[in-house]
Parts: sequence; C-alpha cells; structure tokens
Amino acid sequence: MRPTEPKDRDEPDPPPAPRPDLPPGPSVRLPPDRVTPDRVTRGRLPHADGARDRAGAFRASGRELDAAGVTDPALREAYRHCRRLNARHGRTYFLATRLLPVERRPAVHALYGFARKADDIVDALGTDAGPARRDAGLAALQRELDRGLRDGDSREPVVRAVVDTARRYGIDHGHFADFMTAMRSDLVVTDYPDYAALRRYMHGSAAVIGLQMLPVLGTVVPRETAAPHAAALGVAFQLTNFLRDVGEDLDRGRVYLPADLLAAHGVDRALLRWSRDTGRRDRRITAALEEFAALTRSVYREAAPGLRMLEPVSRPCIRAAFVLYGAILDAVARDGYAVVHRREVVPRRRRAVVAADGLARVLAARLRARDATVRPADLRAPVPYDATGVPLPEGAV
Repeated sequence: MRPTEPKDRDEPDPPPAPRPDLPPGPSVRLPPDRVTPDRVTRGRLPHADGARDRAGAFRASGRELDAAGVTDPALREAYRHCRRLNARHGRTYFLATRLLPVERRPAVHALYGFARKADDIVDALGTDAGPARRDAGLAALQRELDRGLRDGDSREPVVRAVVDTARRYGIDHGHFADFMTAMRSDLVVTDYPDYAALRRYMHGSAAVIGLQMLPVLGTVVPRETAAPHAAALGVAFQLTNFLRDVGEDLDRGRVYLPADLLAAHGVDRALLRWSRDTGRRDRRITAALEEFAALTRSVYREAAPGLRMLEPVSRPCIRAAFVLYGAILDAVARDGYAVVHRREVVPRRRRAVVAADGLARVLAARLRARDATVRPADLRAPVPYDATGVPLPEGAV
C-alpha cells in the first residue's frame, strides 16, 4: 500500500555536505532563538530520533503540544508517539512539517501516525503474514477507530491522537473510512488495468490524505474551492512513490503502474520481474516509466494552484513538500529510470537548501503578518513553472 507519504523509507544519506547558502528569497535574518531546533545547521537536517537529539526532540514536542493546548498526559504521549513515527519513517514529510506553525504540527504527526499504523499492518508484517492475518489487523484498527471517533478516546496511541485531531479540526470522518477501504483493497488487489482504476484506489489511499490536511493548514478561500487541489497533491505525491518504488513493490507482488500504460510499450509484469531479477535494463520499460513520470507531473500541475489558496503561514510547508517530491522525479530521470533496480532519494544537500528556503519563507510570512484574504486576481494568476513542472518560488518571475 502507499499512503500519500506517509511511507517515506529513505535510504541512508551521503556524508553531510557543507551548509548551503540561503537561496534567493525574502531577506530575513534567522534569529537562533526563533528557529532552534528547527534550523538547518552544518548541512544536517533536523531529525528527532538521533541519539544526540532525543532530549531536544522531547523539548520540541513539548513546545508543540503546549502551543496546541494538549495537556492530558496520556494524550501528550500519544502525540509524541506519532511524532516519533513521522521523524523515523517519513523524513521528507517530517522535514516539511517542521515548517508549519508550532501549534499545528501535532495534528500532522497524528495523521501521519495513523496512516503509518495501517501501512505497517498491510506491508510490514512480512511475507509470512497472510491476507487473513493482515485483514484481521486492519479490522481491529477499524473497530478501534470507530470506537474512538464515537467515544472521543482510545487505548491505541495513534488512534487516540488522530481522534483528538479530527475533533479539534473538524475533519470529516468519511475520509478515514475511505482510507481504510483502500488499505483493505491492498490485501487482494495486486495490479490495476488502467489509470481510472488506479485513481479510484488513490482516492482513499492518497487524495483523502490531502483532504484531511486541509483543515489543519487553513485556507484563504472557501475550503471546497481548495479541496480538489489538495486531493490532487496527495495523488501526485503517491504517484511519485509508485514510480520511485517500482522494484520494491514488485517484490511485494504489486504493480501500481497501469497495465494499459505498460502494455502500450510492450511491458508486462513478467518483463518487470525479469529485469528486477537479472539486473538488466530494457528500453521498453524505460519508455513506460518516462510516460508514467510525465503523467505524474501533469497531476502536480493540477495541484499547484492550491498552494496560493492556503493560509500564508502554511504555504512554506506544502511548497517544501511539493519541491522535494518533484525532486524525486528529477532524480529518477537523471538515473535513467532505473527504479526497477534501485530506489532513488533526494540528495541531502538539496533537502537542506529546500529547508533553508522554507525557514526564510516561514519567518517572512510571520513578519509580514499579511491579512488572511486574497484578491481574486491573485488566484487567477498563472503559477510559473520551471522545466521540471515544479512551481517556481514566489517572486522568481
């Protein structure tokens, strides 16, 4: 299964690079007391669970929970549990979350934690866990979620946190039901005949993640106006994961690339399996992956106008995620679409640059303290793109 990212299983990064210069953007000083521990230092990205950072992570999570008004000890520990999951498994997602206002971060950790819990039931029990056992695990999680949404609490930490988040932000319970339906389908569905079928699956596995996030991020337009773009962004992120993880998914017995797209280039599951097993390349596979990447970029373009519909303080977070996931597509292309054999990651230096730019934008948004309304003309203005299909920074053109 592939929840929108959530599932960012990054491989080890290369050795730390020197701290990059802040890219062109708002001229803002970064006072240490304002950005610690959220700053980028010596090229090292902020991770919560390193041995040297655990005390700092505990203090950071405490500040987040204090700002969010979470006082109950059991609930605070549930949110901390979700934060640890995000820091450990969703490093790109976690990095972007650190650019949100401090009081909104626990909600994002909770949404990630719940999705990760379901994901682990579907994928991480190992190949020796049959569909019946996984189905039982999902059913138990569903019962706990239903009970929590009804009663307002749960014994399961990720459910306790996500139920509180849903209550605080008025998140539609139907989004959780759609998500769980998609997770159950992953137990029995191993491929998709066409893109339409894949999109139906991704409504529950990806689009609803964007819709869950929208109340947390806030909008400067009616929520229903921004919703299609938020859903598209969730889909774009997941399509990126599908491309990046072709080989790993194949090992799990799944092919998420639409069968008709593959067939148009003479590719089927057997050819993918042959390429994976032998380590040999095939131009037909490369052509199919190139087409899938182009399809994915088109969904990013569908999602891009929604960035300007978010509250200004939330835009740096989503812009960072947008750029970093787009960079995965770039990395795949640079490596000749070898994803059947190896998994591409965004270089540490690139992630650090995006993080630094995001911090500058966060502080600029706070200092400007702009009114939360936008002019209709601002929303109609076209979003400028670079050659990769990723929106250019504001003010770049």
